[in-house]
Amino acid sequence: MLIIKINPGENIERTLKRFKNKVRKTQQLQQLRNNQYFTKKSKKERDALAKAIYKNEYMKKREG
Repeated sequence: MLIIKINPGENIERTLKRFKNKVRKTQQLQQLRNNQYFTKKSKKERDALAKAIYKNEYMKKREG
């Protein structure tokens, strides 16, 4: 659970902005989406490998 302390005299918009940033940094929403359904370990590994290959090819193209 995320806890945001409201400073005395702080604007509510600023507090909401800090809350949204904290949610984004902790990737809490991403975890909720990933836990909506079960994903096999082999599928996760295949996806991670495919992502690594894609990133590697992207960096090669970007360099030259």
